[in-house]
Amino acid sequence: MQYRTLGRTGIQVSPYALGTLMFATAMGNAPEDSARIIHKALDAGINFIDTADRYGDSEDVVGKALEGRRDNVVLATKFGLPAGQDPNHHGASRRWIVTAVENSLRRLRTDYIDLYQLHRPDPRTDIEETLSALTDLIQSGKVRAIGASQTPASGIVEAQWVAERRGLARFHTEQSAYSILNRGIEREVLPATQRFGMGVLVWGPLGQGLLTGRVRKNEDNNLLRAGLFQHFNDEHRLDAVEKLIPLAAEAGLPMTHLAMAFTIAHPGVTSALIGARTMDHLDSLLTGLDVTLTDDIFDRIDEIVPPGTDIGILDQAYQPPALENPDLRRRPLTARAAA
Repeated sequence: MQYRTLGRTGIQVSPYALGTLMFATAMGNAPEDSARIIHKALDAGINFIDTADRYGDSEDVVGKALEGRRDNVVLATKFGLPAGQDPNHHGASRRWIVTAVENSLRRLRTDYIDLYQLHRPDPRTDIEETLSALTDLIQSGKVRAIGASQTPASGIVEAQWVAERRGLARFHTEQSAYSILNRGIEREVLPATQRFGMGVLVWGPLGQGLLTGRVRKNEDNNLLRAGLFQHFNDEHRLDAVEKLIPLAAEAGLPMTHLAMAFTIAHPGVTSALIGARTMDHLDSLLTGLDVTLTDDIFDRIDEIVPPGTDIGILDQAYQPPALENPDLRRRPLTARAAA
């Protein structure tokens, strides 16, 4: 396994990181099965594990599985999404952060978190408030590095500026969606993270299941998620997949290997999250660790999905408030006219 430096933290991480949403028992996994997958990943050289307080009992499952092996793992978790009905049990306020980190430490059975990440931008909280609380966690030793997730490029720049101006810890990492089908972060987010020397952990490298080859246009499939998420029925995404399948076959690669090799080859990407739910899923992905794509294959991918382009929007993708709330992009009726 080759290892990469996580931004400028000096922490060495594997290009494949293990995502753990699928290890929550609500997703159908028994804790002992999840533990076996985690141990197999560690034995293969994957040393980067990412979870979140929002992922059901995933933190509990991960914490128990890492007993005796914690010091060999770069452990990341996230906070910020609602963790109950209480209106203050989410977001990026100091009030919630100091509570959320203690809850995660307890569930993970550890006294420190290597990478603590804001799960989604929180427009209601001043970024200085968030960075101040996270800085205190670093100084207390409870957190080693901090990061954010799905942050627009403008938010990345603002957070870096505030950290420098206020003498606070800066975000060391960013976590965004990235795959052959979703290349939007190539336009501004990745250039911004590279400019500030940030590590980038990307999710959805397999297009949330579309780049497995199991979902075909006008064909039935047995993928449970296909009935839950709209992006599986996006005609433009399915059309792109139909063009990528013969390209992978011509290269002599499974679709999953083509997708993963594409994602981790970007110079701005540190690690890509794999969400293996079964041992077979993990084994099939591990066989592609040494795959290298030629420039010709990259050029042909660029023809199918142009650089900096998103084909459709992932259901789980963060939407800025102005895109979700029409009132934020429309003046009052009495003030809309020019005269």
